[in-house]
Amino acid sequence: MGESRSIRSRGDPAMTVQCITTLYSCRGLLCRIDSFHPNKEDAMRSITRPLVFVSLVVSFCLMWMAHTDRDVVVAQTRKPIVMTRIYTGPDGLSHAEEVEMKLTGNATEMIKATGVEFSRRAPGGSNEWHTGPRRQFVITLSGQGEIEVAGGKKVAVGPGHINLIEDTTGKGHITRNLGSEDRIAITIPLADQTVEPARR
Repeated sequence: MGESRSIRSRGDPAMTVQCITTLYSCRGLLCRIDSFHPNKEDAMRSITRPLVFVSLVVSFCLMWMAHTDRDVVVAQTRKPIVMTRIYTGPDGLSHAEEVEMKLTGNATEMIKATGVEFSRRAPGGSNEWHTGPRRQFVITLSGQGEIEVAGGKKVAVGPGHINLIEDTTGKGHITRNLGSEDRIAITIPLADQTVEPARR
């Protein structure tokens, strides 16, 4: 929702009209002061404060426009939340695909889970061809790893990487823990165990 507010604020008509109105009001004030003082030196001294005020208004308008334009750029360049789905294809082999999460505002809908498990996996370890025990999220918190699926395709896994494991049948996949540090992960079994078809 913050994004939509930023986009709407760009070129805000109300703000623009307010700035223009203020500037014209100051212009009229300067004219009245100039005609009221026959002595030009007194008039110039009287004009000083309004001029300072006009300068502040102009500066504020410029800063406002720069700020809203920057908000729009940030809103338009924010990266989507993407997860890697590991699923079983019609060939009985595991495959991987990137899936963008659907957001309402800045969050997904609430996803029901049956539990949460934190695990520590030693570097250099691997789990040869195996299927997922259930439909679940596996999110890497630290460390490095990879998942190998059909055709020798390897999916790099690092901090913040989200895997949706759905290959509960078939040949399965290989999981390897890489690097010199433990791989810390969180596993979240899902309440809904319905496996969707491949998004191709």
